[in-house]
Amino acid sequence: MNLSNDTINKIRGTIYGQVIGDALGLGTEFMTKDEVTEYYPNGLTDYNQIVQDKHRSRWKKGAWTDDTDQFLCIMDSIIDKGKVDLLDIANNFYKWYKYKPMGIGHTTLKVLSLPQYTKYPQKAAHLVWKLKGKKIAPNGALMRNAIVGIWNYSNQAQVRKNSSEICKLTHYDQRCVDSCIIQSQIISAELENGGCDSNYLKELISILDPRIKSYLAENLTADITTLKLGEKEGMGYTLKALSSALWAYTYAESFEQGLLAIINEGGDADTNGCIAASVLGAKFGFDSIPKKWINGVLGIEEIDNRINKLLEII
Repeated sequence: MNLSNDTINKIRGTIYGQVIGDALGLGTEFMTKDEVTEYYPNGLTDYNQIVQDKHRSRWKKGAWTDDTDQFLCIMDSIIDKGKVDLLDIANNFYKWYKYKPMGIGHTTLKVLSLPQYTKYPQKAAHLVWKLKGKKIAPNGALMRNAIVGIWNYSNQAQVRKNSSEICKLTHYDQRCVDSCIIQSQIISAELENGGCDSNYLKELISILDPRIKSYLAENLTADITTLKLGEKEGMGYTLKALSSALWAYTYAESFEQGLLAIINEGGDADTNGCIAASVLGAKFGFDSIPKKWINGVLGIEEIDNRINKLLEII
C-alpha cells in the first residue's frame, strides 16, 4: 500500500496525539476544576508548568504514563509480528506489569495478576468482570486503543474486530469494547476517507451498547462543562473518557484548542487527554501539533523509530 503524505501526517498525528495528551494531561490528573484553576491560574499549556507534587513528581516533565506504556505494548507487538497477535500483546502487557510500572489501573492489575494470564487472557478478563458483578466499565482499554485504528485502517470490519478482541484482553464489559470500537472507527475513517460526519457516528453508535447512546445524549453538548470531567464521581468511567474524545472531535477548532480544553477540566486528564488528542491528531494531522509539545516529549526518538517501523509494514 502506498501511503499518501496526508495519511502519513494523520498517522503521525494520531500517535503523537496519544503521547502528548498523556504527558501534558498528567499535569491536571485527578484534580478538580477548582484545583486546576488554583494550580494553573492561566491554564496548563506546557510541560514546564506541571506541578511536582507527590503524585506528579514520580515522572519527569514531558514523560508519558501507563496509558502510553500499554499503547506501546500493542504497537510493538504489531511491528514485531506484522499482525494482531492477541497472545503476544497479552504477553507484552504481562512483561510490562512485572516490571512494576509507576501506574496501573485496578482492573488491569487484577486481570494481569491472575495465574496463567498469558495463556488465557480473555478468560482472565471475563472472570474479573464476572466477579465484579458484570458492572465495571473503566477506561483502561480505551486509553491505549488508538493504535488499533491505524492498523488495517482500510478494513472497517477488521478494525472493529481488532478493537473488540484487544479490549477484552483486560476489559470485558461491552461498554469498554464499544468505546474502543468508536474511537478506532473514527481514526480509521480519518485515514481512509479523510473523516466521518455526524450521521456516520450516529449510525455507528445506534448499533452498539444502548447505554452509550443514552449517556452521550445526556452529557455530550458543545459546552464542555456538561461532561463534568473534573468531578470525582465516574472519573474513570469509559463513557466519560469516550465523551471527551467525541467532544474534541466534534467541537474543537484545532488540535491545540481541543486538547487544552479537555485537560484544563481536570479529572482523569492524562487518559482523557490521550484519547481525545489521538482523534484530534487523526483529524488535524501531525503538522497541526505545536512544535514545543512534540520536542518536549521525553523519549521522542523512541516514538519516531516506532512510527518509521510501523509505516514500513503498513
